[in-house]
Amino acid sequence: MAFKYGAGLGSVGSYQVSGVPWITGSGGDGLPAGAEHKITFPSVAKSVLVMLDDPTTTEPIKVHFNPTGSGNVIGGKHFYPLTANRDAVSFGVKCKEIYISNSGSAASGYIVVAELTGISSNEMFTLTGSGLTD
Repeated sequence: MAFKYGAGLGSVGSYQVSGVPWITGSGGDGLPAGAEHKITFPSVAKSVLVMLDDPTTTEPIKVHFNPTGSGNVIGGKHFYPLTANRDAVSFGVKCKEIYISNSGSAASGYIVVAELTGISSNEMFTLTGSGLTD
C-alpha cells in the first residue's frame, strides 16, 4: 500500500504555508445585546483575529471557542473580552469555529479575519475540556 501525502490535521506543511485569507463581520450593530454568533470557517483555520468594531461601545464582547451554554464557558472565564473600539485578539490555533457573544445592553459590531488551511473542517475535532468548557 502506497502512502499518499496530503493536507490534514497532523500535516506540518498545512500550517507552514501562507493561509488563504477569509474576512467577515457583523456590521455596526450586527451583534444584538444578549446575542451570540457562531462563526464557522469553510476549512480549518490556522490563525484567527477578532476586532471590536464599534466606536460607541461601552460594554465588552466576548470571544470563545464554545457556545456560552456548553460547560462553564462564562463562569470559568474561558473567553477573551474585547472592551474598546478597535480592541483585538489574535489566536494562533487550529479551529473550525469560534463564538462571539454580547452580554451587554446594547448592540455591537466586530470583524473576524482568519488564515485558512487546505484542511477540511470535517477533520477538526471539537474543542472541549480544561480551559475551554471545564
